[in-house]
Amino acid sequence: MAQQPNLKSMKNSVAPFEHVDTKSSIRQLINTLAPLVLLWYAAYLSLSVSYWLTLPITIIASGFVIRTFIIFHDCCHQSFFKSRLANEILGTITGVVALVPYQQWKNTHSIHHATSSNLDKRGTGDMWVLTVEEYAESSKWRRLAYRIYRNPLVMFGLGPIFIFLFSYRFNRKAAKRKERIGTYITNTSLVVLYAALCLAVGWQSFLLIQIPIFLVSGSLGIWLFYVQHQFEESYFENDEEWSYVNAAVEGSSYYKLPKLFQWLTGNIGFHHVHHLSPKVPNYNLEKAHNAIPPLQKATTITISTSLQSLNFRLWDEKSKTFVSFRKVKHLLKKTGSAVETVKIPRPSVEGE
Repeated sequence: MAQQPNLKSMKNSVAPFEHVDTKSSIRQLINTLAPLVLLWYAAYLSLSVSYWLTLPITIIASGFVIRTFIIFHDCCHQSFFKSRLANEILGTITGVVALVPYQQWKNTHSIHHATSSNLDKRGTGDMWVLTVEEYAESSKWRRLAYRIYRNPLVMFGLGPIFIFLFSYRFNRKAAKRKERIGTYITNTSLVVLYAALCLAVGWQSFLLIQIPIFLVSGSLGIWLFYVQHQFEESYFENDEEWSYVNAAVEGSSYYKLPKLFQWLTGNIGFHHVHHLSPKVPNYNLEKAHNAIPPLQKATTITISTSLQSLNFRLWDEKSKTFVSFRKVKHLLKKTGSAVETVKIPRPSVEGE
């Protein structure tokens, strides 16, 4: 990809789209939370008819949970309302719906934005990524742990259960007082909300509705985060060569989704725009993409092409691409795990 304009130039271009439109925010809040509540109630009513009717309703409801998370996400970036206090209050409320503590996630996510695609600053707010060399030098137990972690059944099946039900329930060691209190507030609110729902509809009905909503929304949420950074010719560099603009435009994808899915996911597919300027509200991301030519050079993936990312497991610093375990295993056998002699051929790109 051609050299990107500098940060100042790109920031100036995207600045007009950072404006918060309160009416648009309120409208989005209504058309997200109201349908979610109605769908949840409809799922409850459908239980008396057939669970096969309930399941499709819960799947649709899970889409609105994702859309709720995007509102939460904007609140964390102070880009949903103009008022910091309003963002914190709404972020805390929507965080309860999404099972994510506001202060904790806001802090780790800000680190993700500041270090995305930086090989020397991995480990906070991102997914575990090893380079080919690191994998080759790892012990067999570390390799096994990494392979288990990168297994799709684990990442998208067990991942949501571990992250949303367990990991987010505890404070980080480095958490300050405000973050710790925020986590306690979210946990307490979840207990009160879920207890009230169980009393209102019965614990069996609650579980029959909430479990599929949680599993579908959680898996899709992790999938969105995964494909937005794990694509074949992504961008990763060491700190001295790392560029914020390149990390945004080359290290984040444009996930081109059908309009309905784009709406349900709050335009988060324009992830390259979001990483360039987190202050852009989700309803302005597409506008910024269409108005700024350099942003249109970001890697575009679709639902079908994004499925290829399931084979992208290790980052090869030589070819600047993600590669599969199979390819690395073959080459390591061939070279006797001598990392410095491993030469990963550049994978062919569709259309070349």
